[in-house]
Order: sequence, then C-alpha cells, then structure tokens
Amino acid sequence: MSDLRLPTTAHTSRPWRIHEIAADFGVEDVWVLPTPGGPDDLHLLVRQMADGRKGPDGGNPVGRFLFAVRWKLGALFGWDTPDSGVGGRVATLRDRLPDDLREGPRGPDLGTAPFTSVFQTHDEWAAECANKTMHGVMHIGWVPDGNGGYRGQMAVLVKPNGRLGSLYMLGIKPFRYLGVYPALMRSIGRRWREDTKRRTTS
Repeated sequence: MSDLRLPTTAHTSRPWRIHEIAADFGVEDVWVLPTPGGPDDLHLLVRQMADGRKGPDGGNPVGRFLFAVRWKLGALFGWDTPDSGVGGRVATLRDRLPDDLREGPRGPDLGTAPFTSVFQTHDEWAAECANKTMHGVMHIGWVPDGNGGYRGQMAVLVKPNGRLGSLYMLGIKPFRYLGVYPALMRSIGRRWREDTKRRTTS
C-alpha cells in the first residue's frame, strides 16, 4: 500500500481551490486512488464515496475493529459531542468560500462518516469533519495519471486542536497506515471497478 502514498507536494503543487480556503491546515497524507477514468469522471467518484455502502472501514474486519475502538474512545473521553464539531467548536469552512464556490455545487455529505461537504468543482471536492481533537478535511482531486487517463487523488488536511490534537494525530498514525487506509483503498478500488463494469455493460 505504500506505493499508493504520495509526497505532500503532489497536493501542494497543484492549483487547488482548497489552498485559499484551508491555508491554516497541514497536509497529513496524500494518496493515489485506484480509480482510472476520463477527464470528466470526478462526479462519479464523489457519488461513490458519498454513498459509501461499506462504510469508512471499507468493509474490512480490521478496519471495522479500529473504527469501533475509535468511536468507543470518543464516547469515553467526550471527543465527539455535538458542540465539538463543525458549527460548534469550529466554524464551517463554507464560511470562508469565495462567492463563485459558495454559489456553485456544494456536493454531497458522506452517508456513513461524519463528513459534510464544503464545495465541489469539475476536478475538486472537499468535505470536513471536526471533534475535540482536530478539524479535518478530506480533499479529493481528479488528476492526469501520466498515461493519457485520469484518476482520483486524496489528501487529508488537519488542524489539530492544541496539544491534545497533536498527540491524538500522532497516536493514531500507525493504525491509519496499518488498518484504515489499506481497507479504504481496497474498498474504493473494488467499488470503482464494479461500478465501471456496470456502466459499460448497461
């Protein structure tokens, strides 16, 4: 799975609109998404991820266990209370949008994870979540693959909430790399192949 991880510059070097909106967020991870397609296919990936039939754990038992542990810890320490999220502890990034993005498509919220959409363009989609530990953004871009096609690229942007947030992000890093991201990438790739096959045969 390490071959799908990209350097931070794969995100920061592109002229994404998210840069002007979340300049105070750090880039935690950048990943290749196994979703080959054409130049206008971002909306298909966004629809797939928002649907999320298998959930954020990718339907993987290890990922499911790690997410279950995370939610249990959140309940125990009060990380995920309603007043700690977007619109509570932090303002939504939609408040920062320039007029053209505010008036454009917002994009869908995720059905199986606590992410709400911020904006969507032809080649870019951003969704946010927050709790007592951090304010995070999942950014999905649609980029040339170097072989005449296009594919998705995911960046995770994070603004930790003080020392607690920094320690939290450091503590969960091994679990993200060992369980969460591998399950997520397999799930995204599998669903993309299934949906592509269905579209081409229908």
